[in-house]
Amino acid sequence: MNSKNYNKNNRKFIQGLRSFKDILPSKVKRLINKKGQIYSEILDNWRYFVGNDLFNISFPKSFKNENKLGSSCLTVMVKRGNEVNFEYSKNQVIEKINSFLGYDAIQNIKLVSFEEKKEELKEKQTIYHVTKNKFKKQISDIKNNKIKNSLIELSKVFKKK
Repeated sequence: MNSKNYNKNNRKFIQGLRSFKDILPSKVKRLINKKGQIYSEILDNWRYFVGNDLFNISFPKSFKNENKLGSSCLTVMVKRGNEVNFEYSKNQVIEKINSFLGYDAIQNIKLVSFEEKKEELKEKQTIYHVTKNKFKKQISDIKNNKIKNSLIELSKVFKKK
């Protein structure tokens, strides 16, 4: 990539491929930097802001910057049943975030609850294989571990279908 300076226009032109940030207008760059930086800082330091107990039950979903009609708001996803725990510590979280950033970046936190996936329950249930007992005995008699494991995995795939 070559760069050229033209004295007439006092502009610097770059030939070749340009990065996306160089193409954007300056007003858009400022907006993206301000909003993106706040949200990325919150994501990076979420455990510090909320503590270990609330970190396990919540995560930040989105950040809406302030405008003429309303104040800036952070949307937080909280596991169902733990909304009250987070509600009590909401003001402390806002204070920690604002003190970390150095200015009042967040005025409000909006809570959205979600259901936890029931993968843990599926793991606790016994896994039934398609293969019958006589085939299980024959598979267990195979000396080669790779073949034995691949046959067991094949039976699990048939179970899923």
